[in-house]
Amino acid sequence: MEASVVLDLKGVTVAEDEVELLTHPLTAGVILFTRNYQSKEQLQSLCSEIKSINPKLFISVDHEGGRVQRFRDGFTKIPAMGAIGRLYHDHQRFAMRIAELAGFVMAAELRLCGVDLSYAPVLDLDLGLNEVIGDRSFSDRPDVVADLSVCLLNGIEHAGMAGVGKHFPGHGHVDCDSHHELPHDARSYDEILNKDVFPFRLLIESGLHGIMPAHVIYDQVDSERPAGFSARWLQQELRAGLGFKGIIFSDDLSMQGAVKAEPTAGGRALAAIDAGCNLLLVCNDPDAARAVLETLTEQSVQPFAGASVLIPTLPSSSISLDELAQAKKAIEDFNNELA
Repeated sequence: MEASVVLDLKGVTVAEDEVELLTHPLTAGVILFTRNYQSKEQLQSLCSEIKSINPKLFISVDHEGGRVQRFRDGFTKIPAMGAIGRLYHDHQRFAMRIAELAGFVMAAELRLCGVDLSYAPVLDLDLGLNEVIGDRSFSDRPDVVADLSVCLLNGIEHAGMAGVGKHFPGHGHVDCDSHHELPHDARSYDEILNKDVFPFRLLIESGLHGIMPAHVIYDQVDSERPAGFSARWLQQELRAGLGFKGIIFSDDLSMQGAVKAEPTAGGRALAAIDAGCNLLLVCNDPDAARAVLETLTEQSVQPFAGASVLIPTLPSSSISLDELAQAKKAIEDFNNELA
């Protein structure tokens, strides 16, 4: 088995007891949160510190826009995807352009600070049932989500960053938050495949590098395991059915949606690997992170060799600052119109 772990940090610098975790052979990356940010200068210093400890690590963040933007002061405010989706209904071409510019600004600003990856785009449908998704989604319509997500991905890739689509096969039809509960989706396989999976299919065809499954049980497909622990979803549907050849990330294994499915940290890690996950996120629980690394070491799991593709090959100096300034102005003007 091959898999690696993505860990978080406690503060704005690397703590002494975190160095061992960052240099562990099964650690492939770091995920940052708001607590790790004070300023752009501090973020650049932190990213440099991480790379000096282990240059093979990629540095990531949830920086979608709207409610989920970890770094704010000094960064452009990225609009909620739902706001761009509403624009699409009356001004389709303009909305597609804004989505592309939003992806470019988001990715370019992160890359200039040393962050390699943002977990975006959100490919879930906003079906009015799940507040944790809500306006993180472009729309309730699969075609609109697909069109705008392709544009956002184009902008992300233009800045030299990979894209990660989430939450496969779709988190929009449950009425509870998998951070706190284990949701169940009782719809038929055909409905999920024809509606929720549609944006994932188009993004895969557009070259999406990564996908993150949901901590949701789809009762009519696999009634025992959430998608992130389900070989039916990850190997049969995502790999074989959709032909996805990229990287599968687990969602955070410390979320209650995962804990309720498998009580031990090591057990969650092994369940995710058995299902087909390549990279395992373990956040906000240092003891769980250590337990996962110990379990994987004991089970002779080998490091996932594909994680290096998440580190951009073109230097951030290749990003045109003039182009970035123009894109930022367009996004700021759009934000002003929303206000």
